[in-house]
Amino acid sequence: MTCPGGCIGGGGQPRFTTDDERKKRIEAIYKEDEGKKLRKSHDNSEVKILYKEFLEKPLGKKSHELLHTNIPKNLRYNCYY
Repeated sequence: MTCPGGCIGGGGQPRFTTDDERKKRIEAIYKEDEGKKLRKSHDNSEVKILYKEFLEKPLGKKSHELLHTNIPKNLRYNCYY
């Protein structure tokens, strides 16, 4: 959607805010993220178990089939592929 500030401007639909409000929101989200013990999905122990016991390996056939989406061209809206 090319929201000003990206998703920081409001996930799903853009929020009509000022640049100052977006900057404050960016700072708050980064501060919150920096304080988290677990910050990356590939370090998540539950994700590791899911791959080990079910999906087998990242970028493997099963994970690709289950975790990726393929939208037919006739259903794409304003996409330039």
